[in-house]
Amino acid sequence: MNAAVSTAPASPHVMNTYGRLPIAMSHGRGLRVWDVNGKEYLDALAGIAVNTLGHGHPRLVKALQDQIANMIHCCNYYHVPGQEALAQMLVERSGMSNVFFCSTGLEANEAALKLARKYGHDKGIERPEIVVYEKAFHGRSIATLSATGNPKVQAGFGPLVEGFVRVPANDIAALKKATEGNPNVVAVFFETIQGEGGINPMRVEYLQQLRQLCDQRDWLMMIDEVQCGMGRTGKWFAHQWAGIVPDVMPLAKGLGSGVPIGAVVAGPKAANIFQPGNHGTTFGGNPLAMRAGVETIRIMEDEELLANAARVGQHLLTRLSTALLGKPGVKEVRGQGLMIGIELTKPCGVITQRAADAGLLLSVTADNVIRLVPALIISMAEADEILGKLLPLIDAFLAE
Repeated sequence: MNAAVSTAPASPHVMNTYGRLPIAMSHGRGLRVWDVNGKEYLDALAGIAVNTLGHGHPRLVKALQDQIANMIHCCNYYHVPGQEALAQMLVERSGMSNVFFCSTGLEANEAALKLARKYGHDKGIERPEIVVYEKAFHGRSIATLSATGNPKVQAGFGPLVEGFVRVPANDIAALKKATEGNPNVVAVFFETIQGEGGINPMRVEYLQQLRQLCDQRDWLMMIDEVQCGMGRTGKWFAHQWAGIVPDVMPLAKGLGSGVPIGAVVAGPKAANIFQPGNHGTTFGGNPLAMRAGVETIRIMEDEELLANAARVGQHLLTRLSTALLGKPGVKEVRGQGLMIGIELTKPCGVITQRAADAGLLLSVTADNVIRLVPALIISMAEADEILGKLLPLIDAFLAE
């Protein structure tokens, strides 16, 4: 076993960009991980909604070992067979047309913003504008940061990129008012369920109204499914609960079960906007990432993980709502499938460390929302174990 982590900075040569807990992880199996001191944790965070299949899934490990032995990287000067295999899977499950592969959710969102601008320029609009949302989070590049609706994240990085019109969520009248008489608007860009913003869902009727408005005004409907997609809500993509199809859909996180991967799925209106030379990437679409995506989808289907996410997620939501709603200090319990937020009335960041001390990994987002995004392999027994650890922590916090 490795040496214990000291209380001194554990990584003095790593740039200090994260408020890390004093824990260093060693290995994981299924929904459990162990730190370098041998302490076991139940993982309700899944690397922030990334580890779709949990840790060390034997089928995924075998597939990745096989791929590493054959080829890890091949640049996009050549055809990569795995790209076509994974693209076909995503097209079939989304009802859309084609896919661009990159390596992260930020890159996927950046590509979506470029698609929207190119779409506008191709229509003769010199300064295209994109509707974005309050409390949104799309990444930390300058453009995605500008689209993000969090002043704390933006602070210190101005001037931000122009060309965004910001509106509140779930208010179609506010969107119409904000864009009235503006011929430069070309797209609406949003998360079906805001992740970093506090697990805030867009309502089904609002999504349907948006789709109708985009069709009427010839806008691109661009849905960021980076965190809420890939089966997390019980359907392949969270917007599918509303029976709609977007024009552009960025994906990442759970698509590769831990291997870095991003994708932009395009429908007919956006499928041919990019031409050779318009966009590119060195690492995107590499054979290892493509194999991870293909195997993730195969395993998800073979093990019926979408149904499991819906079933276990509903169990967690019901139990949390029953135990917490009506208590002083609890504002709301919300989410869908295995993407759940518990909003308290005061900042609760300390719960992250307290949960870890109790052997449970989770996060607090938007200052006062406890976020649960466990792997899609979670069992009912493991869900109850999460509840057994979490509910007493919340009760103790509320009593302070």
